[in-house]
Amino acid sequence: MSNRFVSPHVAQVPPSGIRRFFDIAGTMKGAISLGVGEPDFVTPYHIRNAAIESLLDGETQYTPNMGLLSLREEIAQYLSGRFHVSYDPAKEIMVTVGASEAIDLALRVCLRPGDEVIIPDPGYVSYAPCVTFAGGVPVAVPTLAADEFRLTAARLEAAITEKTRALIFPYPNNPTGAVMTREEMEKIAAVAAKHDLLVIADEIYIELTYAGEMLSFASLPGMQERTVLINGFSKAFAMTGWRLGYACAPREILYEMNKIHQYAIMCAPRQAQVAGIQALKHGRENGYDDVATMRTSYDRRRRVMVDALREMGLDCFEPRGAFYCFPSIAKTGLSSEEFCTRLLKEQKVVCVPGDAFGQSGSGHIRCCYATGMQLMLEAFSRMEKFIQSL
Repeated sequence: MSNRFVSPHVAQVPPSGIRRFFDIAGTMKGAISLGVGEPDFVTPYHIRNAAIESLLDGETQYTPNMGLLSLREEIAQYLSGRFHVSYDPAKEIMVTVGASEAIDLALRVCLRPGDEVIIPDPGYVSYAPCVTFAGGVPVAVPTLAADEFRLTAARLEAAITEKTRALIFPYPNNPTGAVMTREEMEKIAAVAAKHDLLVIADEIYIELTYAGEMLSFASLPGMQERTVLINGFSKAFAMTGWRLGYACAPREILYEMNKIHQYAIMCAPRQAQVAGIQALKHGRENGYDDVATMRTSYDRRRRVMVDALREMGLDCFEPRGAFYCFPSIAKTGLSSEEFCTRLLKEQKVVCVPGDAFGQSGSGHIRCCYATGMQLMLEAFSRMEKFIQSL
């Protein structure tokens, strides 16, 4: 009876294919998770302490809808210094509740009913539902292991129709760990310009790039005017629970995004914003040493995981960004769902089925190496036993 009060376009969207495995593992004693996409580092002390001091000083009021200007100024300096892209902190940068809110706002502002949005597949689980919630139509474009899961200009071009409005460009990529080269990005940029596409560049993992240059899509010639740059503090600064992100865009787009934000959210939490100021200010003054420490640790674990998966007999291309491996389990004869379900039940190891991230993820699983080394090694031992039992 109550279903008649639920919007059909919301009801048709399935729940996240990730959470179910975490929920099962949460009730299973001794389970090891290689599934959660979250740093195993604690937010650095100086960042936590800045928020504590702000709280003790009684700074508990709302901030401006766009976020503290001092934080937006730090974001502008960070983007200019690290990625050579310049934004006006007063008009072209807004602070959001995580990068997820920024993606949602961009889609809701820029899509008209029926507009198509191209999404590389496999891709983060939220993209397609957010497009649907905004009244758009998600269009999955396959990326292949043979291409190291990079989006090719040819496949992008082939997917464009008269209804295509935007491209979500998520590199470094979750779940594959793929990274685009400058030459490949320039080809994508040329297609976007040719067809007058908006590009929503999700760069939340950009600091976790292990090979090649850390390149922001908005820094390419002519792209800033058609790009909504999305980033945040969750991955690079180990601040997932703080829910602090930001969007940078042409002021006409950002003005409209802020309308939705001010009515629905008001502002991001003040203490999280104060923590963000400290993260960027300390980083600028100290060569982003916290980020470098975490990146070095992830890089070491990345290489260990790739080697371990290959030694188990699984084909696995070398990821060059984020903190995931995306091996093929096709040789086992099991589907991604079957593999992950049995691995969890029989060996208490959590991985995520690849097709949770799109049809092109079928036959793969996502393994996260933002996990302690000893736990990872134990998980590998259990996975090997499971594969040998097949």
